[in-house]
Amino acid sequence: MGRGEFAGRDLKRRRKNQKWLSTKWKRKKKKLRQKYDALQGSPQARGIVLEKKALEQKQPHSGLIKCVKVQLIKNGKTVTAHAPRNKAINFIDEHDEVLLEGLGGSQAGQMGSIPGVKHRVTKVNGTDLQMLVRGKKEKPKR
Repeated sequence: MGRGEFAGRDLKRRRKNQKWLSTKWKRKKKKLRQKYDALQGSPQARGIVLEKKALEQKQPHSGLIKCVKVQLIKNGKTVTAHAPRNKAINFIDEHDEVLLEGLGGSQAGQMGSIPGVKHRVTKVNGTDLQMLVRGKKEKPKR
């Protein structure tokens, strides 16, 4: 502890140095989330489907997760997105325009046992994916 009449400067400097030991504070100060986020801080983004693929789940689970590789329109980055629900992958074709949103993992991370997938598909060619799966709407032809 700083002592004396003019110890405030010492205390302030020590407090500032101690903050850098906190990982959360350090990442926030360096703006690493905005720097490496493919969506650049926005909640949703449009992209073009490059390919469809199936990924294996992480260790305790088994099964294939249906995903699509998408190139974002806003910045050209390539991300992998999950096609949620049963048989939703059948309504997504290559070169379709899809709308992506975050999966909702903590700190913009992955959800559960899906390796490296941080986004999910919500719309295909402007039509809600859930409506397509349920048979309420048809996918528009391009």
